[in-house]
Amino acid sequence: MAGGALLIAGLWTPVAGSVIALFEVLNVTVLSGDPWTSTVRGTLGVALALLGPGAWSIDAWLFGWKRIDIRNRPHLNGSDS
Repeated sequence: MAGGALLIAGLWTPVAGSVIALFEVLNVTVLSGDPWTSTVRGTLGVALALLGPGAWSIDAWLFGWKRIDIRNRPHLNGSDS
């Protein structure tokens, strides 16, 4: 529940996503029940951990929102156009 609260608040998003994914893996391996629900939640936790916080999250406000801009590469065929 703490991981979900952190994700809703947008605080420590990579850590919270990783914790949720870990608990869902444990849920699938140890507990009985529907494994597909835990698989979907674990996959979403991993995706959130890899993507990171959004622009309106507390993480972005505290640490700054990182943005990667991909520049155009010059053509390597030798022509100037």
